[in-house]
Amino acid sequence: MTQAKPLNVLFLCTHNSARSILAEALLNHMSRGKFKAYSAGSSPKDNQKPNPMAIATLEKAGISTEGLTSKSWDVFAQSTAPHMDLVITVCDNAAGEVCPFWPGQPATAHWGYADPSAGEGSDAEKLEAFKQTMHQIRRRLDIFISLPLSGLSKMALENIARDLATK
Repeated sequence: MTQAKPLNVLFLCTHNSARSILAEALLNHMSRGKFKAYSAGSSPKDNQKPNPMAIATLEKAGISTEGLTSKSWDVFAQSTAPHMDLVITVCDNAAGEVCPFWPGQPATAHWGYADPSAGEGSDAEKLEAFKQTMHQIRRRLDIFISLPLSGLSKMALENIARDLATK
């Protein structure tokens, strides 16, 4: 894999409303063109939209939310979709599901995060859960984007991404 063009990374979650949205926005913000991030869900609800607390958390951190939408992973299994170099599941439900066939057979990894939208409590407590999830994702992405990824084989990229699951 040469690094002439950005590596395309798809983050997957069940509804594509919180964790995958946070990861997409963070990677696009942090990578300075080294990566192009996307997100999707295995089974987004009808008329699903990004969780308003995910959007608020990103905006408070100064990260653009422009263009963030909830969508089905089927969008990225089509022949007209951008070719993905890496597909990362960010919730345990999506990790356990049978994924579509991804054109080009990208590298895959699972980075599990607790669902910040599942918690009970005040709005302030819920926003704190989103903030903590965003920071956990950011820590892993900080390591990922600092690695010399140009010239790596698909297997090497997959091994690096999978190793980061323990970080």
